[in-house]
Amino acid sequence: MEKYKELFAQYDEYSTQKNYRKPFFPSFYFYICHVARIVLYSYKQAKNNDYGDIKWVNSSLDVLKSIEKTGINVHVSGMNNLRKVEGPVVFVSNHMSVLETFLFPSFIHQVKKIVYVMKVELTTFPFFGKVATARNPIVVGRKNPKEDLITVLEDGSSRIKNGLSVIIFPQRTRSKKFDPSLFNSLGVKLAKRNNVPVIPIAIVTDAWGNGKLIKEFGKIDPTKEVKMAFGEPMEIIGNGNEQHEKSVYFIKSKLTEWGRTDLLINNP
Repeated sequence: MEKYKELFAQYDEYSTQKNYRKPFFPSFYFYICHVARIVLYSYKQAKNNDYGDIKWVNSSLDVLKSIEKTGINVHVSGMNNLRKVEGPVVFVSNHMSVLETFLFPSFIHQVKKIVYVMKVELTTFPFFGKVATARNPIVVGRKNPKEDLITVLEDGSSRIKNGLSVIIFPQRTRSKKFDPSLFNSLGVKLAKRNNVPVIPIAIVTDAWGNGKLIKEFGKIDPTKEVKMAFGEPMEIIGNGNEQHEKSVYFIKSKLTEWGRTDLLINNP
């Protein structure tokens, strides 16, 4: 992990450096040879109450290298923005697949310690549920928006007061396309309540598709690239509407810049 600490401390961007040979059966190769192994050893550590910060980042880095070994290139930009503000922030990101959940600790947690806002179903998932709960997430039911709002504002504020940054996916659920009308302002509300900045994150992670039977196990497509970009930290001014709109614009502009307008739903 020291190698990655040095890399992320010095550079604003990360790009896959090696061209790996694409396997004949990428989904089988990735899930059986890598994901099963990573989840199993992480589960054992979590079960033994031994899944702390270093081991969480190490398992995230393992996922990063595993997705690259499957022939998928990863490019991350804007990492300097994580270091432009002292203390906790609220991250708001579009949510495309389970991949960003695995990868974010690689690039964020070594700079700002993070927790996720997570739906309760993930905490009961076999093996992964134990790993997820070991990281003290903010758990919401996603059936009653009012209750979820109260949970995120109260539990999120508690995490922030303890020096942790919070990652929120305002779309509420994973979706291949980005629909600005479904991107709520919960992250901005949490940031305003605690007087901390908000940092938008734009991602394209459809190289790990959503499955039809089990959403977490979709097609792995090495012909696609993984893209992530961190925006400038924004102080919340007034009711935060401006910062919310800027977060939406940042995501839309990055998807356009990356040539993925096929992922955009344009609302009037």
